[in-house]
Amino acid sequence: MVGSRNRERRKAKQKARASRGRAQAAGPGEGLFYQERNQRELLAETADLLVAAALNARLAEDDEALAEYVESLVAAPGGLVGRRAVNRCLVGWFDRVVGATWQHGWQPVDLHRVVNRRAGQRLARLAVDAIALQMRQYAPATVDERWRAQLEALDATVWWDRDDSWLDAWGDRAGRDRAEVLVDTLDLLLLLNTLPKLESLCPPPGAARRDTSGHGHARGARGGQPAGSTSGRSTDPRMLDKVRALLAKAESTGFAEEAEALTAKAQELMARHSIDEALLAAGAGSRDSPSGRRVGIDNPYEVAKASLLDVVADANRCRSVWSKNLGFATVVGFEPDLDAVELLYTSLLVQATTAMMKAGSRQDRAGRSRTRSFRQSFLASFAVRIGQRLMAATEQASEQAAAEAGDGRLLPVLAARTDSVREATEAMFPEIVARSVSATDGEGWASGRAAADLASLHTRDQVTADRPG
Repeated sequence: MVGSRNRERRKAKQKARASRGRAQAAGPGEGLFYQERNQRELLAETADLLVAAALNARLAEDDEALAEYVESLVAAPGGLVGRRAVNRCLVGWFDRVVGATWQHGWQPVDLHRVVNRRAGQRLARLAVDAIALQMRQYAPATVDERWRAQLEALDATVWWDRDDSWLDAWGDRAGRDRAEVLVDTLDLLLLLNTLPKLESLCPPPGAARRDTSGHGHARGARGGQPAGSTSGRSTDPRMLDKVRALLAKAESTGFAEEAEALTAKAQELMARHSIDEALLAAGAGSRDSPSGRRVGIDNPYEVAKASLLDVVADANRCRSVWSKNLGFATVVGFEPDLDAVELLYTSLLVQATTAMMKAGSRQDRAGRSRTRSFRQSFLASFAVRIGQRLMAATEQASEQAAAEAGDGRLLPVLAARTDSVREATEAMFPEIVARSVSATDGEGWASGRAAADLASLHTRDQVTADRPG
């Protein structure tokens, strides 16, 4: 490692000598122009070499070498000119590294989530700026609308005046001195550059085209659609608004029975909407295919939370694959079902957490805390029981729809969709490993089941009355 570091230093010095030689060799009539140009080139080349060397030192956990390289970057010659040369160099690094993550299947929300999980909020804010910086180069018509929604949710906007002063302005905002800004920048670049490849769920920026069919998504610009994309209809906004209103009431009520009744109503409403969409698509000969979405799974109790997402996905004819080390699960299914999973999971997690906190802490007979095991068991039990009740609501909606259709079409249509979701999931994740959820606290298990089992789910008449059409 020492030899490698010395070679990098020698290389930087050789570049500097060669640039100075070219400047000295310039003729009298062009000397000033070439000296200025070569000074800029020299600063850019040197900064690039130092950044690369600093990243290698960081990767090798060589703190001494890293400190030397950072010191050299801070002391860039030429005052403000040198400082801006270093800033431009880092902007170029971010442009390349962030662009590479898009090609590797990452999306804006994914990057923000993994940076926040691994490096904290400060670097997550820097990542949002880097995303905004990189996204400027794409024409709006070549950016998938799902990306645009994520950028808006993150508030990824260019708020600085000049790219070569961005990091200085960011340092002022974050209260970081020059050396600290450079270390933050190097840490983020290294984190992004070492992320694994993910399954592509939609076209990356620059590879999408505006969808003129009115379905709301952009499509692949070349040769069809990538794995995980869809040409399907988006869910009726009025339906989603109605479900959101039901779930908001469920989250705000102080009565567990009312919360569960409202949640069950939302599940039946979404299940029936999904069935109607499936029949409509089959009747029209649609070639809709399953899509995928990533849902964050955060600590604490992430195993139980992943289990809750899994049962919600299962009740809505989707499949969920948890990537524990990355802090998210990928849910595969058709668009209306994915909408249902996202909405219901988010609401149920709020409801479960509220009930869990209301249950309080626990101690064993020796006075030692067993709160963690109690809450882990609580959430695990809640997930199991709520999954059963959501599945019952889905089956109830399916039975009613089959009776109304009366021609035997429904079951083959739903079976075909189930097969499509399974095949798409296996294609994206050929090495899925099943994982069971353990519960070691009997009281927590019983309390979690009770929290999920208090209300009657006989809300079919009310749901049917509210169903559009």
